[in-house]
Amino acid sequence: MKRILITGATGFVGRHLIAALNAAGGAPGAEIFGTCFPERPESCSDLCASAPNTRLVHLDLRNGAQAVDAVRAVKPEWIFHLAALSQVRLSWLLRREVFDTNLLGTYNLFEAARLHASKARFLFVSSSDVYGFLTPHKRRLRETDGGSVVSPYAFTKKSGELLSEFYALREKLPVIVARPFPHTGPGQTPVFVCSDWARQVALIEKFKQHPEAARGKGDRAGAKRTDVPIMRVGNLSLRRDYMDVRDVVRAYVLLMKKGRPGEIYNVSSGRAPSLEWILKTLIGFSRRKIAYEIDPARVRNVDIPYLAGDNRKLREVTGWTPAIPLARTLGDMLDYWRARV
Repeated sequence: MKRILITGATGFVGRHLIAALNAAGGAPGAEIFGTCFPERPESCSDLCASAPNTRLVHLDLRNGAQAVDAVRAVKPEWIFHLAALSQVRLSWLLRREVFDTNLLGTYNLFEAARLHASKARFLFVSSSDVYGFLTPHKRRLRETDGGSVVSPYAFTKKSGELLSEFYALREKLPVIVARPFPHTGPGQTPVFVCSDWARQVALIEKFKQHPEAARGKGDRAGAKRTDVPIMRVGNLSLRRDYMDVRDVVRAYVLLMKKGRPGEIYNVSSGRAPSLEWILKTLIGFSRRKIAYEIDPARVRNVDIPYLAGDNRKLREVTGWTPAIPLARTLGDMLDYWRARV
């Protein structure tokens, strides 16, 4: 029976990864150990109920001794390292926490693996944010492209890739790097844009959110307003290679089986729809008419205008292809929020 360790198992991606491992084509019958922090295992009983083969361990990866104890106790054959503080905007405000969790935590896990699970295949999950601003903008990015780090979060992920390279080359750990592009789906926290918009649409449908009513077309300030709810949004011209999280975790499992240690793999669709298309698609699913306006306060000073990845390397090595259209992802996410608001 395979023993698998997943850091950050109770998070959005971790839960979907556990489902993928338990599905046909994953690792059915495996014994899965998942870490959670800051929450305690007893607060995640829903996950254990849905995946009885999963045991949760409270682990603060910033504590090297705890990381060593956990890996020594589990003796994993596979390690999926998902745990990270992943909100780009928050990384500017909580720089020390992001560095400690994403960089020191990754180092501690590598050291624990070196000492007690040196043969375990190790998947480090990086981020397409490491590419930053590259010229030309509007082409699919390749793993060999350089990077231009534009946030503390991206810096920690780029540093994690360098750590991965060091442990693969110098310590001979079988480390593989996944470089996922943006992904979304049911269960994502609303601090991320697609889930935030889906939640707002669900709230508006149930009359639980009452944004400022939209002006009628051509109305002047102070004129009578319509009763159409309005969503306030940021920069809609940005284009992102969004994927369904269920496709992403399927790629992670395939990389664990077939990926070459020491290599980096883009996990991407190769397409980059605009945020405006995503917003209009969600509004198009709504049972109520909804308008939207750009709110300058929601427009970031630093934003990558175009982000799409070349996935040929991943496809050639693993046979993976994305299977879920983005419109279906958005519809599933809206249904998720409809059941919860």
